Amino acid sequence: MFVVGVLGFASGLPLALTGQALQAWLSVSGLDVATIGFLSLVGLPYTFKFLWAPLMDRFELLPALGRRRGWLVATQLALAGTLLALAATPPQHSLQLFALLALLTAFVSASQDVVIDAYGTDLLPQAERGLGSSLKVLGYRLAMILSGGIELIWTDAVTGSGWTWPQVYRLMAGIMAGTALFSALALPRLKTAAAPQSVARHDLVGFAAVLAAAFAGYLFTLQLATPLAGWLLRPLLAGSGLAAALQARWIDLLALVFGIAFTLPLAGWAARRARFETLLGGLGSYFAQPGAAAFLLFIVLYMLGDAFAGALMTPFLLQAMAFSSAEVGVVNKVIGLWLTIGGALVGGALMLRLGLWRALMLFGVLQAASNLGFWWLAAFGKGSLPGLVIPAFDWGLVALKQAAPVDGGLLMVVAFENLSGGMGTAAFVAFLMALTQQRFTATQYALLSAFASVGRVGGADGRRAGRIHRLAQLLHRLHRAGAAGAGDAGAAEGQRAAAGGGARQRRRGRLRATEGDQGHCSGT
Repeated sequence: MFVVGVLGFASGLPLALTGQALQAWLSVSGLDVATIGFLSLVGLPYTFKFLWAPLMDRFELLPALGRRRGWLVATQLALAGTLLALAATPPQHSLQLFALLALLTAFVSASQDVVIDAYGTDLLPQAERGLGSSLKVLGYRLAMILSGGIELIWTDAVTGSGWTWPQVYRLMAGIMAGTALFSALALPRLKTAAAPQSVARHDLVGFAAVLAAAFAGYLFTLQLATPLAGWLLRPLLAGSGLAAALQARWIDLLALVFGIAFTLPLAGWAARRARFETLLGGLGSYFAQPGAAAFLLFIVLYMLGDAFAGALMTPFLLQAMAFSSAEVGVVNKVIGLWLTIGGALVGGALMLRLGLWRALMLFGVLQAASNLGFWWLAAFGKGSLPGLVIPAFDWGLVALKQAAPVDGGLLMVVAFENLSGGMGTAAFVAFLMALTQQRFTATQYALLSAFASVGRVGGADGRRAGRIHRLAQLLHRLHRAGAAGAGDAGAAEGQRAAAGGGARQRRRGRLRATEGDQGHCSGT
């Protein structure tokens, strides 16, 4: 069980380093908002990791370590290397190289996730998967606290340690090298089923064909499906009274459904034509199970409500309910994150008594009921329940400089939502493990987790799609920025942005130390 927690930590650590932390680094380096927005595209490998997952089922990279441990050690060492390279590359002077290294880091991190999911599934017997998934969530969230928040304190020159971002990334590279050493020496070697037998050339050509089909499907979603979804839904949503952000999410979701309906048959045809045998074998093995298609629908729908509510929760609390930023930050990012971890641990323990199916249904009902709490908060408003005052504290890793009043209703609703969400996540990860077969664990788990991310992708990747529409202009700007280096105008702009960004970071860095991730596709 300890092994699963460590692997969860290794999975969560690199995610913020290509997301929230990377954006903070770019902000204080003086880059403009449009360029930072474009660089958020480096997170796309997490969405499309299922495309190369079959290669990790088929090939044994380091035979002395075994199929799973070999890929684990290789990806973790590669992560250490790419993080060191990022630390040695100043974004304001070498933006093109920095962007490519960030994309490579995200690709290797997503590949590590594929192997960790497969290794954990192969390692844990069915009776231990509930508790094991909760410990994986625990390790993952603790890593996000470190790489997604605590490092903001370390880089704060006034109230923190005053580290530079390259120093932080070098430390993270050292931690990833330590996890590689742990994987090589401490992880038990699995007695796994034999790797799928296929012609290696067919699998490599098949991978390229499926990748091309996925890119064609992405373009179809961007250029055709999104306008079609808007044309169909906007007349229906116009008089609904829904907020504009929620209307946009429904349009994005319908466009994504159209895109999936186009892309999956196209990718299947490409895989058959290119004889991508490992992928076809993994899909055939999964769909041979009774009720396989119904399970896919269940996977999409199970976390859909929470994905929609989670995306809109912070704007709802700050804008519609007019809670203060400090109040929302303390309840949602400090108390709420630890309650999510506690919910995952409680959920794992309950699964030992209830069994997977009963726990999955019970936790799903609790998650649905928790969304009603926000309706109650909107209907009855602030002050419906007695509140309390959180005193100022300084725990070293996170601090609250001044006492913050907390509304009782807000605390109750967020506590219920995070506890039930933690329990549901633990059960859901165990459920995905139960659906895979050992010969194709990496392929099947990556595909199932891609379906599970539909609710999150509908919003986040919808915004990314808008940025891709301006890809040519932005690439040209990146090229000019990389060629120009630190020109006079760029230096002046950098100084102004660094001063503004540093001030904002000093005000917010300590409170944001526990901010979680926004959409990891592995289900954690």
